[in-house]
Amino acid sequence: MLKQNRLYCFSPPAMLATFVIEVILAIYTLVHYKMSLIVRLATAILLLLAIFQLAEYSVCGRSSTAAMVWSRIGYVAITLLPALSLHLILAITNNKANLLKWLAYSTSLLFAATFAFSSTAFAGHVCAGNYAIFQLEGKLGGLYFTYYYAWLIIGIGLSLYWSIRASQRIREALILQVFGYLSFLLPTGIVNAIDPKTVSAIPSMMCGFAVIYAVLLAIGIVPITLNRKNS
Repeated sequence: MLKQNRLYCFSPPAMLATFVIEVILAIYTLVHYKMSLIVRLATAILLLLAIFQLAEYSVCGRSSTAAMVWSRIGYVAITLLPALSLHLILAITNNKANLLKWLAYSTSLLFAATFAFSSTAFAGHVCAGNYAIFQLEGKLGGLYFTYYYAWLIIGIGLSLYWSIRASQRIREALILQVFGYLSFLLPTGIVNAIDPKTVSAIPSMMCGFAVIYAVLLAIGIVPITLNRKNS
């Protein structure tokens, strides 16, 4: 809901609630389904989404030192997500594509290491009351968002491409994966278009909307894929 340029759906209580939902979904996925690569990847994605929500919640109301630590934790968590999501797509389709997977993980680990250890990665943060704005230094922000959107677009493109000749169940899982991507990309873009000031809060909003993807992953993509494998 927009009111006085504030997005109340991203308030700290909503962040905490989203964290709880994603942890529950991760536990459900880990306990309910037989252990496999699909389950491990899905659980990792859900837990990393939850960690970012906890980090974002923890940034506000903390000392500057503690907030910086949580900023690092949050960004390391979300930086690994594009590579894990791409790996999940490859696992769903039984496609090796080792070079693509290596590139995805290499770039994600490079940025993750930068956020974890560089003393100049962050210029600061702003707790806007409804979302946290993480301020990246210099050109790092532009490079990072290019990296992030590039792998998301690649994931969407590959899912659609491989779904064309896939079996029905694989196609269903891949289409759900595309809907999962769009569930946080499209709403974030719409909010940014309505209120351009929110562009600086893209990570916060994107991960807030990503709870939709978390639900699709736990109760849609994973069981569909596992049923395919067990049939």
